[in-house]
Amino acid sequence: MLMTTNPVIRQAELSRKTNETDIKLNFAVDGTGISQLATDVPFLNHMLDLFTKHGQFDLNVDAKGDIEIDDHHTVEDIGICLGHALREALGDKRGIKRYASVFVPMDEALAQVVIDISNRPHFEYRAEYPSQQVGTFQVELVHEFLWKLALEARITLHVIVHYGSNTHHMIEAVFKALGRALDEATTIDPRVTGVPSTKGVL
Repeated sequence: MLMTTNPVIRQAELSRKTNETDIKLNFAVDGTGISQLATDVPFLNHMLDLFTKHGQFDLNVDAKGDIEIDDHHTVEDIGICLGHALREALGDKRGIKRYASVFVPMDEALAQVVIDISNRPHFEYRAEYPSQQVGTFQVELVHEFLWKLALEARITLHVIVHYGSNTHHMIEAVFKALGRALDEATTIDPRVTGVPSTKGVL
């Protein structure tokens, strides 16, 4: 995995190539909500666009994968790359708010995302969807993406879908809440000196 980082504007760029996927990704924490997405998984493109817009990030993804098998490797590896880029872009995490809890409704659905940028990767997921597929997208891949994002970003991530009857709406609420929660947690708080931890390091 090749990586370059610009800590001043909190941005990271990486490439990852395996026998299963070929991914180039650029992520800016302090962006304007602009995404350029070219993956083989249209539903994931849609969700990443929502995540970027609601988080006010900038995200460029060019990903090719072995979708003739299924979408699993592509979705998983994009989660890995985005998590890695987030961790690198945040650097030593000085001045960030660190925590966030956000509820987002999408029509009849309600999702909650709670984040601690803790350097301790942990993922909790509470969601029951009425269907296991949206278009050609397998709903179980939402878990795969979020878990790999949390693992590589080294964040504590709790995702709860409180209710809903439309699977598309429920997942959409999750990605919007993820963007907004991550935006809040990574915001620089002028009251914070150093890193927001009694340990002195995150």
